[in-house]
This record gives sequence, structure tokens and C-alpha cells, in this order.
Amino acid sequence: MKKLIEEFGKFINRGNVLDMAVGVVVGGAFTTIVTSLVNDIIMPVVGLIIGDIKFEELLIPLGKSAAINLGLFIQNIVTFLITAFVVFLVVKAVNESKDMLAKKEEEEEAPAEPEESAELKTLKAIEEELKKMNKAA
Repeated sequence: MKKLIEEFGKFINRGNVLDMAVGVVVGGAFTTIVTSLVNDIIMPVVGLIIGDIKFEELLIPLGKSAAINLGLFIQNIVTFLITAFVVFLVVKAVNESKDMLAKKEEEEEAPAEPEESAELKTLKAIEEELKKMNKAA
């Protein structure tokens, strides 16, 4: 049992487990904010625009005591789309920053081509002229 507890301690203290836990907590908080944005701001405005509809009251009755809650389903779809879009933007930004960092590292590792000095250019021009003169002679 002691060995099992030690292994669990090592597992839980690994960086990726802690990062995942932080991600879950932040994700939960973010979901709460997006849900409130959709339920309390976006859907009331959409409902007002399309005819003073309260989405939480948009039901399809199935009988005396059962109904399909279409309004809440629509709200959940909008919440999902906003959350998915934000996650997409975050992943895109992380990937772009990784690509930029990799490109920068490649540029730093690649040897730079030395520029020819003015003297070297002049010497090459003289050399060409001498070759022309030798051919003409």
C-alpha cells in the first residue's frame, strides 16, 4: 500500500498532471462565463430581435407533463460554438507562436552568408578585366 501511495504521489506531482488540473479549473470558470454571456446577454437580445421570445420558455409540448426544451438546447449549442471558437483561437495562437519560435531558432542556427566587402568586389572586377585582357592578347 505504501508503494502505491508513493507512486501516486510521483504521478500527481508530474508537471503535465498539474497543468491538466489547472486547465480543468480554468476551463470550468471559462465555461461559466461563456454560459452567462449566452444566457444573459446574447439570447435575450436574439429573442428580442426575432419577436420577443424567451428561449428558456421555448418548449415543444409532448403531453400534459412532458416537453422538449428547445430553447435551452439552442442556448447550449450557442454556448458550445462560442467555447469551441475561443479554444480554436487559443490553439491557433499557441501553434503560431511555436512556429515563430521554431523559425527563429532555425534562422539563428543557419550560418549567415557573409556579405562581400567593397574591396573584394573591386578585386573581382579587376580579376575579370585581367581575364578579358589576357584573352584579347
